[in-house]
Amino acid sequence: MSLSIFEPATLPTELPMNAATGQRTIVLVDDDRNILTSVTVLLEAEGFKVRAFSDGVEALKSLSADPADLAVLDIKMPRMDGMTLLERIREKSAMPVIFLTSKDDEVDQVMGLRMGADDYITKPFSQRLLVERIRALLRRRDLIQGVTGPASGAAAEPPMLRGDLTLDVERHACEWKGTPVTLTVTEFMLLKALAQRPGMVKSRDQLMDLAYGESIYVDDRTIDSHVKRLRKKFKSVDPEFSQIETLYGLGYRYKEK
Repeated sequence: MSLSIFEPATLPTELPMNAATGQRTIVLVDDDRNILTSVTVLLEAEGFKVRAFSDGVEALKSLSADPADLAVLDIKMPRMDGMTLLERIREKSAMPVIFLTSKDDEVDQVMGLRMGADDYITKPFSQRLLVERIRALLRRRDLIQGVTGPASGAAAEPPMLRGDLTLDVERHACEWKGTPVTLTVTEFMLLKALAQRPGMVKSRDQLMDLAYGESIYVDDRTIDSHVKRLRKKFKSVDPEFSQIETLYGLGYRYKEK
């Protein structure tokens, strides 16, 4: 019997670059053959290794057998759509994920972010923008996981302790009251930015810059969706969690105890 899309897949929690070459592997999933071909050519020209798939079932099989550094997923695909594929990926992995969405489909964009996508780009899209978004996500993942390592002689960054919260940047690990909370790259960066200075308000613009870099624009609902998902994850382990506060018209802050 062939693999059912409902059978559990085992995905690695760590998705390292090719150790021998330092080359990053991108999984590209889209049922549009023109997009698969053109984006593959572009990314390979930029030095990435690309594994391209026209449906989510085959992509999930590949990811289960062989890890990648980042995935770019179309939402509307036959057999297994991008939302389902993302859900399956997030069961086991915090690998960075970028969604490709329809230009006018705001519901897809918001739902994708709430389900754990790190970013989205609307079709038709600038291929150069896609490359910049990919590089930005990989840089942030490297910073969190310490891929580049501390400067020679520098001490490793100690875990951040904020009451019941523990953030270990070196291990990309988060705990609330001793219970692990699995975060994506973007969620981790946003939480760290808020928790570094409890009580201080961070505007959406500030959080955008911290999470995406000053050269990349994302709109307000992107940050809002990430924050909503952060809250949901913490409330799943502690229904009383209320540390991330919204100040309407201003931004967000991490509550002081």
